[in-house]
Amino acid sequence: MRIIACYKCVPNDQEISVRSDRTLDTEGAQLSIGRYDLEAVEAAMRCAGPDDEVIALTYAGRAADNSKLRKAVLSRGPGCQYAIKDDQAEDADSLHTALMLKAAIERIGEVSLVLCGEGSEDMYSQQVGPMLGALLGWTAVNSISEIKRSSKYLTVTRSIESGDEILELPLPAVISMRAGSVTPRIPGMKDILAAGKKPYTVWDRSEFSSGKNGVEAVSVLAPESVKRQCRLIRGSGEEELNEFCRLLRNTL
Repeated sequence: MRIIACYKCVPNDQEISVRSDRTLDTEGAQLSIGRYDLEAVEAAMRCAGPDDEVIALTYAGRAADNSKLRKAVLSRGPGCQYAIKDDQAEDADSLHTALMLKAAIERIGEVSLVLCGEGSEDMYSQQVGPMLGALLGWTAVNSISEIKRSSKYLTVTRSIESGDEILELPLPAVISMRAGSVTPRIPGMKDILAAGKKPYTVWDRSEFSSGKNGVEAVSVLAPESVKRQCRLIRGSGEEELNEFCRLLRNTL
C-alpha cells in the first residue's frame, strides 16, 4: 500500500515580529514543519506495514527545496518526498491547497491512504483534509486519534464531544489526525544522515493546471496595542462585588 503524509512548513511564531504599521514580518523567522503535520507523518509510519511505502508531500514556497526541512521530514521515516513549489503557496486558501495536493497525489499514483494533520500550525482552518477527500472522491474523516489495519478496511477511532466513534473505512481514504493523538519520534543522527540519501522530487507550479487561488489576502494585521489597565477594589462585601461586575461588563 502507498501512504502519503501531507505536511506544511510554517514560520517559527517566536521569531515573527510586528512592524510599526501592525503588519507581520516573517522574513527573519526560520521555517519548520508544523507540529500537527509531524503527527500525521508519525501516524503514517505507525500505520504502514513492512511492504508499504510512505511518501511525504508538501505544497510550499521557499520551503519546497530546502534541504534542512527535507531531512527533517524524511528522517522521521518516509521513504521519499514530493513537493510542488509555488511562490504564492504561503497565501493560498484551503481549497487551492487541496487542489494542488490532489494534482500531486494523482501524478504520484496508486495511493491508498492520505494522512493530514488536524490543521496547519499557522492558519489552522482544519479544511484541507476534508476538501482533499471530497476532491478525490474518497472517504474522508477528521479528528482521528487511532488507526488499526485489517485486510480490506481501516478501523479508526474518531473523538467527538460525547465520546469516541469506532468506524470502519474502505480504502482509499483521507484521514485528518486529531492534535495530540500521537507523539512524533525524534530522529537520531543515523536517521538524519540517511535522510540526505533518500529521493525527493520538486515540481514547479507551472506543471499543473489546477485552478487559481480563490481568495486574496488584502492585509494581515496584528491586534492594536492596548495599554494594560489595573483597578484595585478593596473589600469583600456585596458592594465591592457589584462594582467588580460593573467594571467587568464595561470592559467586555
